[in-house]
Amino acid sequence: MPSFILPAPSQIATAFWTWREALLLEHLPITLAETLAGLIVSVILGVAVAAAMHLSPVVNRLVYPVIVASQTIPVIALSPLFLFWFGYSFAQKVAVVVLITFFPVAVNTADGLRSADRELLAWMRASGADRWRILRMVEAPNAMPHFFTGLKQAATISVIGAVIGEWLGGQSGLGIFGRRASSSLKTPELFASVILLAVMGGLLFSLVSWAERRFMAYRSQDHL
Repeated sequence: MPSFILPAPSQIATAFWTWREALLLEHLPITLAETLAGLIVSVILGVAVAAAMHLSPVVNRLVYPVIVASQTIPVIALSPLFLFWFGYSFAQKVAVVVLITFFPVAVNTADGLRSADRELLAWMRASGADRWRILRMVEAPNAMPHFFTGLKQAATISVIGAVIGEWLGGQSGLGIFGRRASSSLKTPELFASVILLAVMGGLLFSLVSWAERRFMAYRSQDHL
């Protein structure tokens, strides 16, 4: 099979070594920064929106359909809006990451807030606890496993969002490197960038999983 269709592992390794400085020092930091910034914004917005939907039935009825609808619209269809609002900037790539990663964080966190033990909630209300105390003491801790589930999903797809954002309007990043390699039929270089993206996504997933284990271990000790 021709190497421009499916290169040998040795060719991919050679391409990676040849372009190691450009990949690791120029393009990787940009894509990683876009990904992390998008994830941070998604966590802040996702948790805030989930809490608002949980606390207010009106907000839930208004916002939840919008969140679902946002996932049915192809990102490419929104690219003119992103370019109009943010231009060819770092914020434009972050906005694409947020659009893709916000949904799992918000929905999973909202589901976790709603799934608190009913008997415990009734006991807290009977004890005179106000709404914020119930949220802080019962519902928020109960939602954490769901939150981490959503965050792990978001971490894996955040890399995709960063690449799409670079494709829509970028000058550098692993997505741009791969696109240029593809247009030049330099498939080994394309595979090198794809593998690097996969490693980055896997490391982000592992980092969130580690944070989840640490939190759950701390929570277990706190309840002893």
